[in-house]
Amino acid sequence: MSDARQRTIIKVFRKFSNSLGPDTLDFLEQILEAHEIEDHDVETSIETLAKEYNKQDDATMKVSVEVLQRVYEFLQDQGQSEAEVEALDPDSHLHFINAFEMPSWHWSIERGTFEKAANSPTVSGSADSRVFAVRDRLNVIKQCVLRNEHFAPSTVPSRDRDHLVTLRSTKQLLGRAGERFLLLGMLARSKEGKLCLEDADGSVELDFSQLDEPGDGLFTEGCFSLVEGEYTDESKLEIIAIGQPPCESRQTARSIYGHIDFLGKASTSLLDDQKLAVRVREELSDLHFFFLSDVWLDNPRTLPGIRKMLNNCVENDFIPKVIVLCGNFTSQSITHGNARDIQRYQDNFDALADLIASYPAIMRTTHFVFVPGPLDLTMNSTLPRRPILSSLMSRVKSKIPKVHLASNPCRMKFFEQEIVIYRDDCMAKMLRNVVGVGVKPDVNSDDLKRFLVQTVLDQAHLSPLTINIQPTLSEYDHSLRLYPLPTALVLADRYDRYKITYTGCHVFNPGSFLGSSFVFSTYKPAEVNSEEW
Repeated sequence: MSDARQRTIIKVFRKFSNSLGPDTLDFLEQILEAHEIEDHDVETSIETLAKEYNKQDDATMKVSVEVLQRVYEFLQDQGQSEAEVEALDPDSHLHFINAFEMPSWHWSIERGTFEKAANSPTVSGSADSRVFAVRDRLNVIKQCVLRNEHFAPSTVPSRDRDHLVTLRSTKQLLGRAGERFLLLGMLARSKEGKLCLEDADGSVELDFSQLDEPGDGLFTEGCFSLVEGEYTDESKLEIIAIGQPPCESRQTARSIYGHIDFLGKASTSLLDDQKLAVRVREELSDLHFFFLSDVWLDNPRTLPGIRKMLNNCVENDFIPKVIVLCGNFTSQSITHGNARDIQRYQDNFDALADLIASYPAIMRTTHFVFVPGPLDLTMNSTLPRRPILSSLMSRVKSKIPKVHLASNPCRMKFFEQEIVIYRDDCMAKMLRNVVGVGVKPDVNSDDLKRFLVQTVLDQAHLSPLTINIQPTLSEYDHSLRLYPLPTALVLADRYDRYKITYTGCHVFNPGSFLGSSFVFSTYKPAEVNSEEW
């Protein structure tokens, strides 16, 4: 076998932190020759074996021939049974994951990969866990940056090496005034209220006086940024450019960490994902999910609006598989309301349950998901938020067979797709907390929507703000992470509606159901696209 093929085999297994002995390398070469695998298909074939190998309980860092033999035989049997493929059952591949049920995976600097937390997370957290959550965000972003083509050197000598950018740390600035540096860190305020850039080694004060305008995105206190500037004698970094860290596509992340079960619903390989995507396009082309936001049940126009929507579904035989109802379910906060306000709040849900129960054709097949908004009654007001109090939803649960009381945020896993649902007034909150030079001058509404989507996905986090601005449960911070990128992200917001696809992730805001004449959005998994109604 050629040296190029051997290098490819070693490279693929090294990506999963595995090493190969001569016997395992010979065995893999025999497999490739037996199946007459072409050179351009070697990497994909070996990656399938490597991923399945690392799923085994007795898998070791140095690849075992015996385990690899078992994996190979399993894949062969699986391939032979593919001819007897059963029809897709959407319900058996539809999962709803609350933020408090997600496994806790953190980046391990020592191992260079994600590692499952040894202890179960707690709501109380600690000072250490708050620091750890921020560092974990930095490490996840940094490993993506260092893998980016502008930062990672090629294994083949080329002229591109001259154009590579080197990341520095704040500790490397000391004693080097007059030199230019590129840093990755979090925008934060010092004790004196001055804007700084913090990384794992320290912080440096920022001077924006020489910056004409920032890069695309919204730069807020708490977001991580790539900052280029000159270190001055005053121990400041004089900024000449600032930008968001580069985003990594879902396919790239899944090709590296496909063996990690981030959602706790069994991981699948990238090859499996591709096969499922084809079958969903072909066999479930008419399947839809509905998304509604700001469903104010205390407004007399809301229930007639929902009735009209359900009537249209029945009349046109357009029954959705899922209807997601996002809060707020009240137009005014009742967190400190009296017993009468709370009873009225529950009565409104009871009326909604009665309305839905009057459509048996929809009830038989449709899953109803309730996601709380900032004004709804839950056990906590920090992120992630627990579901609406179960005691208030008793009639909803008794009358609707397929009901799910979800956290905020929550996730849906549908075959190979991951859909994140988040209800918050993101645009207003982000704009209130921009720092430095803020945003580009003369920015219009469409640019703002694009900047918001870019910032959230580039930050790989639903709330790229400091905890004094947006309190979070530090030991559940992983549930706010957007890495790997989801297939779709629903940013339910009071702001204007939009839909944008960025780095392969489809992001949309369904808009306020009542505020804009009963508008909502439908999502079509077969097309990975949404439509405004």
